[in-house]
Amino acid sequence: MAERRKDVKNRVLKEGEYQRTNGTYEYKWRDRRGKRHSIYAKTLEELREKELDVLRDVLDGIRTEGKDITINDLYNSWVRLKRGLKDNTFKNYQYMYRQFVEPDFGRTKIASLKRTDVRAFYNRLADERHLKASTIDCVHTVLHQVLELGVEDDYIRYNPADNALKELKKAHCNDSVKRKALTVQEQELFEAFLKKPGQYNKWYAIFTIMLWTGLRVGEVTGLRWCDIDLDAGTIDINHTLVYYDKGHNDGMSFAVNTPKTEAGKRVVPMLPKVKEAFIIEKQNQEAFGIKCTAKIDGYTDFIFVNRNGGVQHQGTLNKALRRIIRDCNYDVLDKCGDSEDVVLLPKFSNHSLRHTFTTRMCEAGVNIKAMQDILGHADAETTMDIYAEATHDLKCAELINFEDYFNRQKAALVGAN
Repeated sequence: MAERRKDVKNRVLKEGEYQRTNGTYEYKWRDRRGKRHSIYAKTLEELREKELDVLRDVLDGIRTEGKDITINDLYNSWVRLKRGLKDNTFKNYQYMYRQFVEPDFGRTKIASLKRTDVRAFYNRLADERHLKASTIDCVHTVLHQVLELGVEDDYIRYNPADNALKELKKAHCNDSVKRKALTVQEQELFEAFLKKPGQYNKWYAIFTIMLWTGLRVGEVTGLRWCDIDLDAGTIDINHTLVYYDKGHNDGMSFAVNTPKTEAGKRVVPMLPKVKEAFIIEKQNQEAFGIKCTAKIDGYTDFIFVNRNGGVQHQGTLNKALRRIIRDCNYDVLDKCGDSEDVVLLPKFSNHSLRHTFTTRMCEAGVNIKAMQDILGHADAETTMDIYAEATHDLKCAELINFEDYFNRQKAALVGAN
């Protein structure tokens, strides 16, 4: 029987273990493809700890050649292999990765990557780069998919991004500004200002339709004349118009997408005010000779176009809203001065109009299932969250009214005595 190899301390070395001339230790083995690999350590105890890691990797099928692969390497493979995403969504994912992951964290070798590293990275984005939790969530979406590719290809045992965002979301749950619906008085002021003859009257139709249908911005701007039936009083939502960054300094572009979920495909009934707004828009375009010139992914004849016939988008509409809010408030202040009871428009965005419509439905006692269908929510929980918020505000207002009523009754009794 051959004598077992020993180190200088007369300790028996296992198969594959060697002591080098400088006194350090080496372990050699072949992977399942027959390729040779080595690991080194200063002591035999340290070497054998590393051997256990190698054994675990071999038993779990982890590829040894992945030790030098970085997150960026995985990302490049992900970009080549990823399918099934809408073009603008894919471009947005790539933008998020290149902007926030690639320059620094993306250089990390996946073999040494731990879940705590991913959590620390997310915390740095929040604390040092001051990103909102919603933006970090977008970064997480693409990073998780990239690292999942490493799991699928046996480079890493588990996805270190799993559940890595939970703590940060909880810690920053109050960071986002609560989206408030317009009050009834604010909504009436907004609509009345748009209806007045003047420079902002051209926005009356689109904002009125958004206010009284709850359609998303892309659903409204993507509407074609063939999607509405004025006789039946219905709006067929079968696609959405998106405006996105193409990346690589290629500028912005439009695309037509199908709704993300089946619930997004729906028929929304028109209220009389909505039908009237469509008719007004048609009459105004005919009067000024405005026609749609845009053709996007085979779609044309869009309803809401600018004076050159191009389609509208969220940025343009939000910019218009800012001017409308400003000048409407100036108009009110010019008439009412410093009156304490004056109603002014708060700062709000396009999506606030959808939130306002939902709140009005809650106040009117509309059935939750009907609300879900009208709004195109795939998840009833989304509808319930808005419903709970709206009804909470309504209950608070009712209690305030009750307290005012009680105080008036009490004052009347005191006066009578």
